[in-house]
Amino acid sequence: MTRPGITGVGAYAPRLRVTAETVAAAWGRFDAAGIETTAVPEADEDALTMAVAAGRRALTAAGVDPGAVAHLAFATTTPPLAEGDLTARLTSVLGTPETAHTQTVTGSTRAGAQALVGALEAGPWGEQVGLVVASDCPRGAPDSGIEHAAGAGAGALVLAADGPAAVTEYASHSHPAPGGRFRRSGETETTGLGVTAYDRETFTSTLGRAADQLDSETTADAAAVQSPDGKLPYRAASTLGVETETVAAAETVSSLGDTGVASVFLGLASALEEGARSVLLGAYGDGAGATVARVEGAVPVTVTTEGGERLDYPAYLRRRGEITREEPAGGGAYVSVPTWQQTIPQRHRLVAGRCPDCQALNIPPEGACRVCRHRPETYPTVDLPGTGTVEAATRIEQGGAPPEFVPQQSQSGPYVSAVVALDGPDGETVSVPAQVIDGGQSVDIGTPVTAVVRRLYTQEGVTRYGFKMQVAGLRA
Repeated sequence: MTRPGITGVGAYAPRLRVTAETVAAAWGRFDAAGIETTAVPEADEDALTMAVAAGRRALTAAGVDPGAVAHLAFATTTPPLAEGDLTARLTSVLGTPETAHTQTVTGSTRAGAQALVGALEAGPWGEQVGLVVASDCPRGAPDSGIEHAAGAGAGALVLAADGPAAVTEYASHSHPAPGGRFRRSGETETTGLGVTAYDRETFTSTLGRAADQLDSETTADAAAVQSPDGKLPYRAASTLGVETETVAAAETVSSLGDTGVASVFLGLASALEEGARSVLLGAYGDGAGATVARVEGAVPVTVTTEGGERLDYPAYLRRRGEITREEPAGGGAYVSVPTWQQTIPQRHRLVAGRCPDCQALNIPPEGACRVCRHRPETYPTVDLPGTGTVEAATRIEQGGAPPEFVPQQSQSGPYVSAVVALDGPDGETVSVPAQVIDGGQSVDIGTPVTAVVRRLYTQEGVTRYGFKMQVAGLRA
């Protein structure tokens, strides 16, 4: 049976970084070999928001409209919810069809490769496409090697019947060898038994046994190998049948840290961006299991993984939620889940409405028109492009945030609250309130901004996701 090929690749990592030297100064040591910096999620970022960023980049690279997605797979070991269908939110934010087949794969750092294999065997989908997203932000105890290595990022692949890069073969192997890396039920921190020789042997032999099943002996330009640190991928080179230089051609762990389930996809994106035309994928998960695959061909890639702001150690701990304030007793402005649900198209995808009487844009598209004050029964919808201009702005300092935003402010510091004129078709605009991600830059009237999706706040145990604006050109 003909299987789909890869037609576009996207990658994303948070812009915040903490250096090995910063961690070593705090603990007197740094227990993550081969890592120089790690990517740190902002307080309003998680596996879902990073998946959105990578998914959008992959669709852009492929030149595919989200409405063409027939299969959507989301792989992560750090889902924001232990139970709850995250693909429903991912579908809503990306604008993929509600009728698309969706799948969540979790529980192992090789989940991304497992999701890829599942999509390959499910497709092709005629003129439609598949989208596989792997996103992770692992954590460990603050003084552990797992935490010292812990990074964050997401990678996404678009699969189509005519994809220019073929996954020519793939194979898996598993055998019981637990204890290297695991997270107990109800806990947020990953741990392991720390038996170095056992961990190394299990990692290399499991990958090697999967690779032994491949028929082809084609030499790869790069090998994107699971990277819990900067040493283990190289130790697996010989068992995978490649040189250490081939592993180095796809490594991202030195600058991003351990990106968990996203590690292999990020390595693939990096290698393709650098011109590789043959990439060996080697995904590993404790337990133990491995999946290997061979990718052949050139693919359009959109990658946003370069670093930005460097954090000192207290700022790093705040972003990790180790030192933070909770929402004050009494909570903030109450918005019930049913009420929130009514405005999800606006919060997720900036869907406005056009008044049938005066043609003015309204967001949200309900009630009386903001211009002519007529109250139409329905508003024809208009998808806004997600760009705009600041009309008014104020910086909310410590102690000035509404209660629901206190946890975010205590983790990230002061933030900008603004009124933004969102661009519409034909030079039209519609104004909305929004937080502005400024990255320390000045936000004045007239500052151009673009929309990103982030966590807003949590109420009744339910995290609300929606758009924020960021200064145009800022690395988000």
